Amino acid sequence: MVAVGIACGIGLSSLGDDVKAALTSSENTLTLRSDLLADQTVQVGAYQGDLYSAELPTAMKAIDSRNFRLALTALEKIKDRVDAHIKNIDQNRLAVIVGTSTSGIADNEPVLKQYFEQKNVAVSYKKQEMGCLARGLQAHLGWTGIAYTISTACSSSGKAFAAGQRLIEAGLADAVLVGGVDTLCQLTLNGFNSLESLSSQQCQPCGQRRDGINIGEAASLFLLTKDVAPVMLMGHGESMDAWHISAPHPEGIGAQSAMCRALDAAAISPSCIDYLNLHGTATPQNDAMEIHAVRQVFGENNVALSSTKHKTGHCLGAASALEAYICYRILLDQSWLPLHQSGEIDMQLKDQNYVRDYKMNKPICYVMSNSFAFGGSNVSLVFGISKS
Repeated sequence: MVAVGIACGIGLSSLGDDVKAALTSSENTLTLRSDLLADQTVQVGAYQGDLYSAELPTAMKAIDSRNFRLALTALEKIKDRVDAHIKNIDQNRLAVIVGTSTSGIADNEPVLKQYFEQKNVAVSYKKQEMGCLARGLQAHLGWTGIAYTISTACSSSGKAFAAGQRLIEAGLADAVLVGGVDTLCQLTLNGFNSLESLSSQQCQPCGQRRDGINIGEAASLFLLTKDVAPVMLMGHGESMDAWHISAPHPEGIGAQSAMCRALDAAAISPSCIDYLNLHGTATPQNDAMEIHAVRQVFGENNVALSSTKHKTGHCLGAASALEAYICYRILLDQSWLPLHQSGEIDMQLKDQNYVRDYKMNKPICYVMSNSFAFGGSNVSLVFGISKS
């Protein structure tokens, strides 16, 4: 597989502007909310910054939502760099592939409630259609190439990276905007609550007393290109184990396959990976499965690893892209790794090299990031420092 360059990237989330400080301190960056679940408060990873506030063109007003405005907020932060890079590329050679799982459903929730109570309320479904995210970003940019949205739950935006790399390798695009956006909504909070998968506190990935996930929101976008860049997307691996609609395969067969395929695509061995960003949701089954898979793939290599979801929450379709941004920053900075949660580790999972000291003691050349979704839709991404 041909590595592709990451010309620029951005990640907006509960981590705030100083991603390194947030991920190397003991500060809880989650927010306590009482408006998402009935008669219950819950900790979530909420973006606290201002949103894109300009009036949208008439043709785009039907898809206006908090989700879309968070996407535009992220895009505006890198748009100058994007424009500079693509100024000599034909617009029909510029593609947009992004992931989401909620789209604009949060904006429709109050209207839907009125509809079910009164029946005479008009509901505009455009803003909650999955495809509107990619089409809206394409329209905002004025590009005319391939544009589509991927929605495979928690692996959505990781698969956007994979699809973008394939487009460039196949010669169907010269640059691809990839990433993911998901915002907080009652639908997902209540859904995970019904599965008894929400944590009653800040989640504890791989923890002895882990009891579920926190939900978060994020927007993370990148420009992939044919050109060499300081950080490269070396390869990706995808798998579909289809074990259960909401539970991972207990032996982590799909997770192992995704990681091995990503390593093969990047043409490196497991010993080359200097840091692994775990999917690490803090549910009992997911963490046990993932660590089992890590043992099978990495063996005695003692790879440094951590989950960052105790700081960001699980950002659903945007999770993979946000964690890709964390990996991107690690490779650019070369001075830190994200700390794993500081609580007691499950005795059955304690044999791993969890990051307890964020300071670097050697250069980081390659990192891997895992995302494993409902239905066994898995993706692993490998990023590396350019050798040129």
